[in-house]
Amino acid sequence: MTSHIMPTYGRLPVTFEKGEGVWLWDENNNRYLDALSGIAVCNLGHTHPAIHKAICKQSGALLHTSNLYGIANQERLAAELAEKSGMDNVFFCNSGAEANEAAIKLARMYGHGLGTDKPAIIVMEKSFHGRTLATLSATGNAKVQQGFAPLVEGFIRVPYNDVNAIEQALEQHKNIVAVLVEPIQGEGGVNIPGKDYLNQIRSLCDQHQLLMMLDEIQTGIGRTGKFLAFQHNHIIPDVCTLAKALGNGVPIGACLAHGQAAKLFTAGNHGSTFGGNPLACNAALAVLETLEQENLINLAEQKGNAICAGFIEGLRGNEHIVDIRHKGLMIGIELDSPCAELVKSALQQGLLINVTNEKTIRLLPPLIINNQEIDQLVTTLTALIQEYTDQPHAKQTYESQTFYKPA
Repeated sequence: MTSHIMPTYGRLPVTFEKGEGVWLWDENNNRYLDALSGIAVCNLGHTHPAIHKAICKQSGALLHTSNLYGIANQERLAAELAEKSGMDNVFFCNSGAEANEAAIKLARMYGHGLGTDKPAIIVMEKSFHGRTLATLSATGNAKVQQGFAPLVEGFIRVPYNDVNAIEQALEQHKNIVAVLVEPIQGEGGVNIPGKDYLNQIRSLCDQHQLLMMLDEIQTGIGRTGKFLAFQHNHIIPDVCTLAKALGNGVPIGACLAHGQAAKLFTAGNHGSTFGGNPLACNAALAVLETLEQENLINLAEQKGNAICAGFIEGLRGNEHIVDIRHKGLMIGIELDSPCAELVKSALQQGLLINVTNEKTIRLLPPLIINNQEIDQLVTTLTALIQEYTDQPHAKQTYESQTFYKPA
């Protein structure tokens, strides 16, 4: 059958029809362990009863009115997010890219308020912030930018996990008004910076009157063992963006602001037709309530430790493993050569994984994963990696490989 869908994805040869917990079933009723959570979206797994109930209840009452009017669920969700994050207010949208667009606009408005004609934002190599034109320009990946020039100006790129590079950029450019950074780079290879990296950025931002803006779209909502990853560092950013797991599959994004950044937008500065609608906000409220009731955030670190311990033991002595790193249930296994074909091999074994930055197996299992499922994940993937690295194409050295140690 001819597809009328634009070919923007290299889709795997499977279509899922139903899901429950960490499991998905395809058209032929084959079962798969979802160790990717729809790319860090389904932290509560599939068809969680609380989310199902919230969606059904709200769909029977009210779906949409627009932001021309008050939205009770939106007010409730904003208050919950402010309490859990320490931030002051929230702009709701529909995706992570839109949340980052809002952050970029806040930074530019802030810069103009300081009298800067062409405000610039420091961004990182290997970062990923979205596929709109501005967020694509902020992203540190030439491959995804290819074909879309001219890109949006106003971004100054430095290496990740390198505070000295930020300081040098500040010396060279007097129009910098903000730093935009991921607490952990997901698409860039599950790169985990030094423990005080964010603290040092916070100090530099305070010293130079810059906005510290954190992209928590992949790290947020409990993924790393804290509600937000920056809470490991006991700091508060000026701007923080969320999406993905906030709605557990219902599209919703949020741009949170604190202090002076929370006072920048006024009526007419920004907007979204669908952003923060009653349905999406009610789903997000159910997500936050369930995370707390089931103590899933506190358990994420424990489960992540168990998974990584299993891989460290199972892959001990394999010279093709460059590094195994994690923060909570955000896990990367870096090999010394490209390993994208492992995704199809895992699919054939009923396991959903991802390879990012060519050489890093990325695992983002649902926070609800249990011990038996953890054992199955580790056993299946360990065997696949061992088989793959035993093949001649994988026998390459990894001298000069650069990798990040766990925080």
